[in-house]
Amino acid sequence: MKKILIIEDNQSIRENTAEILELANYQVTTAVNGKTGIEHALETIPDLIICDIMMPELDGFGVLNIVQRNPALNGIPFIFLTARAESIDIRRGMGLGADDYITKPFSPTDLLNSIESRLKKAEKIKHTPPGIDGVDELHHIAGGDAALLSFVKGRSIDKFKKKQLIYSEGNHPIRLFYVQKGKVKIFVSNNEGKELIVSLCGVGDFFGYTPLFEETLYKDKAAAMEDTELAIIPKHEFEELMRINREVAQKFIRLLARDVADKEQHLLNIAYDSLRKKVADALLKLQNKYGENDHGNFSINISRENLAAVAGTATESLIRTLSDFKNEKLIDIKDSIISITDSTRLKRMLN
Repeated sequence: MKKILIIEDNQSIRENTAEILELANYQVTTAVNGKTGIEHALETIPDLIICDIMMPELDGFGVLNIVQRNPALNGIPFIFLTARAESIDIRRGMGLGADDYITKPFSPTDLLNSIESRLKKAEKIKHTPPGIDGVDELHHIAGGDAALLSFVKGRSIDKFKKKQLIYSEGNHPIRLFYVQKGKVKIFVSNNEGKELIVSLCGVGDFFGYTPLFEETLYKDKAAAMEDTELAIIPKHEFEELMRINREVAQKFIRLLARDVADKEQHLLNIAYDSLRKKVADALLKLQNKYGENDHGNFSINISRENLAAVAGTATESLIRTLSDFKNEKLIDIKDSIISITDSTRLKRMLN
C-alpha cells in the first residue's frame, strides 16, 4: 500500500479526504498543521504529501521548503490542497517545486487522478537510468514544470539592489532570468526619462525570454524594485532545453502569447480609461501579482513614481487620485505603504 500524508487544519476536509483515500486502498496519515506534518513525514516517509497552504504553526509553502531541503524527504511528490485559486498562488507553489495544485471544493475523481498520476511519474523517475538517454527520459516523464524547476535548481544567484538595472535596451540578450526573491519591473522610457512599466515580475517568474526567441536586442529595461535575487540561465542552455523538451517550449510559447495579450490590454486601458480607472487597475494589478494571502488587506511599499509608471499617468495626478481613494476609504496610506481596504469597490470601477 502506498503511504500518503495529509496536512490540513480543517477537520472536516482532513477526515473526508482521508476516508476517500483509505477506500482507494492507500495507507493514510494525517496532521493538523504544518509543524506536525513535518514530524509525521520524517517518521513515516510517505510516498506522497497532500498539504493545505493556509495553516497555523507552519504554512504549506514552509512545509514544501522544508521537505525539499531534507534529504530524507526530497523527491516525494507534493500536492497543494487549498481553496485559494489565484494565479499568484499557483505560480508561487509551482515555482517552489510543487507537483500539482488542487482547489477546494474538489471531486474524489480529481483527487485520485492527480495522486495516481504523480505516483506513476515518481515511480518512473526513480527507475530512470543514468546518462544522457536517462536525462532525456527524465525530461519526458517530468514534463515542462518539473524540467524547468530542476533546470533552475542549483544555479548561481545574482543579487541586485533596489533600483539597480538588470539589463537595458540596445544590449544583446545572453541569458534568461528567474526570480528567486524580490520584485522586478520591465519598463520603457522616453527621451525625458518618463517611464511606463509594461510588466511586473515576482518570485517564480521568468523574464528576458522574448528577445531570446526573437534573436533581437533588448527593447526595454529591467530593474529591481527591491533587493532581488535572480537565477541566471545562459542562452545556449535555455535553447538546448527548448530543443529537447516540447512541454518547456510550449510553456514559453504560452507565456509569450499571454504577454502580448496583457500588453495590448494595458495600452488600451492607458489610452481610453479615466484617471481613476487607471489608478484602480494599477492597484489591483499589484494585488494580483504580489498578494501573499487573503487574510487582511493587501499592502505594498511602492514608490509613487513606479505606481504612476504602472498606471501610465503623471506622478502628480496619481498622488491626487490616491488621496481621493483614501478619503473614500478604498485604500489606506501609512509611512508610504499603500493598503487596499476595499478591493470590491475598486474592481467595480473597471466595469
